[in-house]
Amino acid sequence: MTVHFIGAGPGAPDLLTLRGRDLIAACPVCLYAGSLVPKAVLAHCPAGAEVVNTASMSLDEIIDAIRAAHGAGKDVARLHSGDLSVWSAMGEQLRRLQAEGIPVSVTPGVPSFAAAAAALGAELTLPGLAQSVVLTRTPGRASSMPAGETLTNFAATGATLAIHLSIQNIETVVRDLTPAYGADCPVAVVYRASWPDQQIIRGTLADIGARLGTQIARTALILVGPALAGDGFDESCLYAPDYDRRYRPQSAESPWASWSHGDD
Repeated sequence: MTVHFIGAGPGAPDLLTLRGRDLIAACPVCLYAGSLVPKAVLAHCPAGAEVVNTASMSLDEIIDAIRAAHGAGKDVARLHSGDLSVWSAMGEQLRRLQAEGIPVSVTPGVPSFAAAAAALGAELTLPGLAQSVVLTRTPGRASSMPAGETLTNFAATGATLAIHLSIQNIETVVRDLTPAYGADCPVAVVYRASWPDQQIIRGTLADIGARLGTQIARTALILVGPALAGDGFDESCLYAPDYDRRYRPQSAESPWASWSHGDD
């Protein structure tokens, strides 16, 4: 028996990995975060599967349900939205299950920031503008922030910021980021990226609050940084004709020349 933690993706049911789909189809028990995982993903569950919405359950209740499946020798598909590596609450479940010797596996999913960037048609790391993406959030009721992980500190890097779980704190976001990025820095808010009711609101730090109004209060990602403008960046050397690279050595003296001809 194994508990398979599966990243169910950002919302669109076809943004699910083949491995995730196949594991769901093979598990007689499925626990899913009902507030964020689309019901269409559950169509992959086998006939007669026990399907449990964990949205209203405590951690103890979730572990009890997994423990019961373990006792019955039934594999469990544990579905969380997006990717499991960030803000999934998987860590606390893993800690308890591992302490009890219950086997687990982890299957990654498409993260929400990637789905948001796709919706914008944007590359978040443009040469000369940004080569880093910071995934962060503002403090909330569920989790505080370590002392050094502040928007002000991250803004000082000039990186593209993907700010999760913070749409209700948009005024704080604007206040903390404006000194480093400037009021004209582009901002995009993507509500329910990849869902049928997806919305995109573009603006700048100066006007994004007014553009948002009160229409969006949850389930939205805030992207901030010069790269969002999509202009003023350098071309990558990767495809430059004079760039010496493994698959396109520029001379016989190139360190890649022998490699490209199949020599050891």
